Amino acid sequence: MNYVIPCLLGLEGPIAEELRAMDAQNVAAENGRVLFSGGEDILARVNICSRFAERVQILVGSFTAKSFEELFEGTKSLPWEDYIPQDDAFPVKGYSINSTLFSVSDCQSIIKKAVVERLKRRYRIEWFPETGPVHQIQFSIMKDTVSLLIDTSGYGLHKRGYRLQAADAPLKETLAAAICHLSRLRPYHTLYDPMCGSGTIPIEGVMLAMQIAPGLHRPFSAERWETTDETVWRRERERARDLEKRDCDFACLASDIDAAALELARANAQRAGVADRIQFFRADLRSFSPKTERGTVICNPPYGERLLDVNEAENLYKEMGRVFPQKRGWSYSVICPSETFEKSFGRKADKRRKLYNGMIKCDLYMYYKG
Repeated sequence: MNYVIPCLLGLEGPIAEELRAMDAQNVAAENGRVLFSGGEDILARVNICSRFAERVQILVGSFTAKSFEELFEGTKSLPWEDYIPQDDAFPVKGYSINSTLFSVSDCQSIIKKAVVERLKRRYRIEWFPETGPVHQIQFSIMKDTVSLLIDTSGYGLHKRGYRLQAADAPLKETLAAAICHLSRLRPYHTLYDPMCGSGTIPIEGVMLAMQIAPGLHRPFSAERWETTDETVWRRERERARDLEKRDCDFACLASDIDAAALELARANAQRAGVADRIQFFRADLRSFSPKTERGTVICNPPYGERLLDVNEAENLYKEMGRVFPQKRGWSYSVICPSETFEKSFGRKADKRRKLYNGMIKCDLYMYYKG
């Protein structure tokens, strides 16, 4: 089958990398999404193991439509009966961008009618109870090209299950994992996060270093489908457990000035099963000092569009430049939307990477030359 992963802008490359490492076929990165193909084993593997994907969708088909008639006929021509049993639910949602068909509600209604007509012909019934498991149909219409998909994940893959509550302006788990990946975190590193908030970066860092699959303990929509082979999903979970590196030397020191945020972070780490690898403590950024010979600092500081005003944010960046030593064996990754971050920090980044924190355009400023 052919699949699509929608993703945060800037994460297409890391997702394509991890898909190839999972033995997915025909991997192709596009703007805001990554396409690939494979069997049910790959579908289960990607849902369970992907750190950066937002969800996994089956690509049922694509076609051009500039009229509602073309949308109806194009949708009706696709083999929906291969995916949707007669008792199962198939709600429709989606979006249209830069297309002749701009009314989302009308497109939603027409696609639903077309799927119903196709299934009526296949099952020879006039009414569908939709009492069974959900097959969420997702449509995207971009420049008159319609893509019709079925979601296999359920709730977003960034919801690992460990973060029941979050501090103010939390970083999405998928983005935190990607930043750790881009920072080249390794099983023998010591990770520092001096502004850890509710602990997302430390937790994702430990899970990455120890190769703990982020979706190991959560359910997925596709598992409830009658066409699903339960043994495939069980086997993929066992495979994921076998890949874990529980004997690695990885450790993390995470601090924050906010005691309430630290309590959340400790509870989240406990739920994620990585509390023994993270030392949480209360501290002001201004007192930051290295406690090991080598270290990887990754942080998501508050900034003008989130928690601080612009002047307070600029002063914070100056303080970071002062307390983060430029020396061999140390690297720093800071995600920030400020175009003047380097000036405030006091030195130019060795590398910059464009990423989006929600709808906020950011740069990942990376310093690794001692």
